[in-house]
Amino acid sequence: MTSSIVVVGSLNMDLVMRMTRAPVGGETVSGIDFAMLPGGKGANQAVACARMGANVIMVGRVGIDPNGDALKAGLAADGIDAREVKGLASTHTGVASIWVEDDGQNRIVLAPGANGLLDPASVARATTMIDMAGMLIVQLEVPMSAVQAAVDRAFAAHVPVLFNPAPAVPLPDSIWACIDILVPNESEASAYAELAVVDPNSAAEAGALLRARGPDRVLVTLGAQGVVVIDGAGARHFPAKKVKAVDTTAAGDTFIGALAAALCEGQSLDDAVALGQAASALCVTRKGAQTSIPYRRQLAPSTAGDRS
Repeated sequence: MTSSIVVVGSLNMDLVMRMTRAPVGGETVSGIDFAMLPGGKGANQAVACARMGANVIMVGRVGIDPNGDALKAGLAADGIDAREVKGLASTHTGVASIWVEDDGQNRIVLAPGANGLLDPASVARATTMIDMAGMLIVQLEVPMSAVQAAVDRAFAAHVPVLFNPAPAVPLPDSIWACIDILVPNESEASAYAELAVVDPNSAAEAGALLRARGPDRVLVTLGAQGVVVIDGAGARHFPAKKVKAVDTTAAGDTFIGALAAALCEGQSLDDAVALGQAASALCVTRKGAQTSIPYRRQLAPSTAGDRS
């Protein structure tokens, strides 16, 4: 049995509107359809880990409302330990308004609600879980104080930290020093490296700059252009499988979850990247966030990886 993965992060109800194209300022366009679906980067990554076979613990906050109940029920359905997903009466569950265009590209606006009230004391209640974990995953859709508390605890317990810097906001040196694996997309890598990331070469250059700030390994995801890994062996590019994208909302979260699950099984970084790419390639051919995340059994045997 593999070690547990603790995910500290956001849980949102996604309000998804599909349209041929997004409106410009002052314009109204007709949508194609609408759905309410479970999401939030933290919850998405937790679900992706679980569907790849990992034991997962989620730490977060929701409101005491129907959306919060639905999100917790969804985690339970995937076998995720959600004891530290507490309901708060003082605010609403996080909500994301997501516009998805015909080419699968999306625009997202967040109303964080309860996510904004996750604090160091909340993280402290999960101290034992973090201390015993095989990996900690964090993002930036919750307050920086909670993120700092989580990575500090993991660092003290020698638990590897996989850090997804989304959305890109300034990070203190105290967080950079605790990161083992940094996984930004091209826009996040551009923001942190202060360098335009547009292709594998610029991703490698940006990744080297980011690695110099503390992380042992940097993986820059480039969507249809694949992934660039920067580590002690240098930089290498993993091209993406060509697929017809329907919805890219959960592609990055799916990649991270599969990557983490494989690493916690003891797979090599390259094999873990292959699993992440296979999972995210299937994910983007489906609609929704968590609803699009595949199960490991749905992946081709050549990419599903050995279970240890």
